[in-house]
Amino acid sequence: MTDAAPAPWPTDGPSSGTSRAVTLTDLLRVPMHRLRLVAAVAMVGLLAALGYVLLVPAALSASAVVAVRPVVTDAFTPSGAGADRAVNMNVESGIATGTEVVQRLADSAGGDPRDIRDALEVEVPTGGQILRFTYQAREAHQAVQSANMAAEAYLSVRRTMYEQQRAEMLRSYDASITKVAAQQTALQKRANTAKDTAAGDALVAELAGINNQLTQLNAARTEIAAVDVNPGWVTQTAEKALVTSAGHRPLYMVAGLLGGALIGIVLAYLWESTDRRVRSVADGREASGLPLLGTVRRPAFRGSPRAVDADVRYVAMAVAERVRQPARVALVTAREDATVLTAGLAVALAVDGREVFVADDSGRIERLRATVLADRGRLPIDPSRPLVPKPRPAGSTPAVGAATE
Repeated sequence: MTDAAPAPWPTDGPSSGTSRAVTLTDLLRVPMHRLRLVAAVAMVGLLAALGYVLLVPAALSASAVVAVRPVVTDAFTPSGAGADRAVNMNVESGIATGTEVVQRLADSAGGDPRDIRDALEVEVPTGGQILRFTYQAREAHQAVQSANMAAEAYLSVRRTMYEQQRAEMLRSYDASITKVAAQQTALQKRANTAKDTAAGDALVAELAGINNQLTQLNAARTEIAAVDVNPGWVTQTAEKALVTSAGHRPLYMVAGLLGGALIGIVLAYLWESTDRRVRSVADGREASGLPLLGTVRRPAFRGSPRAVDADVRYVAMAVAERVRQPARVALVTAREDATVLTAGLAVALAVDGREVFVADDSGRIERLRATVLADRGRLPIDPSRPLVPKPRPAGSTPAVGAATE
């Protein structure tokens, strides 16, 4: 069989050199085509999230609230409009999460200070003098006990700091009072032994000044000793009834599903970029360089190996209309195995009364023969049609290609 001389053939699509804008359908085509891969990876992400939710125990959190008060000299005297600025809450928050508080929790609970630091969280509401201690643990009892213990440890540490400051100030006043008292004793002796009236009067005046200074020092020391160094109170203790689960575990499932789907879409695009098989009419036209005579759709039931008979007959009619003399017909398929489609097209052309030769170079000749014999009974055969093809007029235009998607 020889090929006829090629003749001009009108193409049914845009030229290959014409650029086409990428649409949303083109972007969605790849994930939809690789839907099994996307679904499989999404299920893997969902199973991973489910395993994390089931295997990792839920963290429980308990909260205790501490009201911080400024240390003032007179607790019964209003501190004015700037009372909210008397305490630096950033400093208090740093002390609440400091090494000393964490170490006290570690000594009491017997845990690792690093784990305790990670589980302890201190919140400072905007514009308030409140510290909220939140502790996460695997058990409700441990969370409640640690939260209350953290609040008490902070108050104890802060009270100790204030007491040390007060002790230092009292020690300084005591030293000053001792020094002034020694001066007072010395002046008193000199005044008692003075014989001159003028010198005695001067010593008495100086002694009065020393006495006045000593009185002021004693008054200031008494005021410092009376300062209330209480740093605050626990206004809300942690209780088991108030323990909540840390985090929303159902969100882990959603995140695993969406994350797996996203990874699956990326893998689908990567696979599609490396897969050079024909997947559309445009791909077939570009790969073969031949005009399109017809397409055969994939059956609705994806598991069926048979193509749509109506489409096969339509392609056979298109080939019979265009081909008037012996010629080769190129079959481009989106699947690697084109046995069913090739056999169906050969049977349809043979039913039309044409001599059909099927060539195969991939070792599928036995399958082709079996499929042709099976498909022959599926297509209508007109007994009145002659088996010998009619003579074809010379100069007719041959068909040079057929494609399927």
